[in-house]
Amino acid sequence: MPDVSPPSSLVRPIILGSTSRYRRELLQRLRLPFTAAAPLIDETPLPAEAPQQLAERLALAKARAVAAVYPDAIVIGSDQVCDLHGHALGKPGTHAKAVAQLQAMRGHSVVFHTALAVVCQHSGFCQSHTSRVTVQFRNLSDAEIERYLQLDQPYDCAGSAKSESLGITLLDAIHSDDPTALIGLPLIATARLLRQAGVPLP
Repeated sequence: MPDVSPPSSLVRPIILGSTSRYRRELLQRLRLPFTAAAPLIDETPLPAEAPQQLAERLALAKARAVAAVYPDAIVIGSDQVCDLHGHALGKPGTHAKAVAQLQAMRGHSVVFHTALAVVCQHSGFCQSHTSRVTVQFRNLSDAEIERYLQLDQPYDCAGSAKSESLGITLLDAIHSDDPTALIGLPLIATARLLRQAGVPLP
């Protein structure tokens, strides 16, 4: 369980409701003291649930689940879903699934929906935001896919590619209003919602 004693410089403690190391690394850029807690929720998609709706529902559910345990804290929840022509692609988990994902995406435009929710149960604050990033994949050969996966091993990343690492070589273009959204946490929106919740930034 995280230590949620209020930092002296903030009115309320900040908790990142996530086990993702990528989100922890991104949130550290804001130079705020925070802890992380695992949100215990069912992440199974609902029948006929669209990728964006899935990301938004899970981001809010993560934030609310952690806020229920730590009602005095400001909790950040986030979720990302890769959208290939309306079909949600999650974290591959295995090499074979990553190969299949990249083969399906090569030569196509793919949308990454990164949803964010900031919740404080005590104050009643609850705001959300979704960033949409459109990524154009190159027409990759099987050999390129195999070389990339052996080198980067992005098996814990939705869409099987780390844009902040070697995965950038798989792409022709990225269209977004926040480059951090593709990595897993839209920091521009996160900073805005934290300010609205009473956190001084910068």
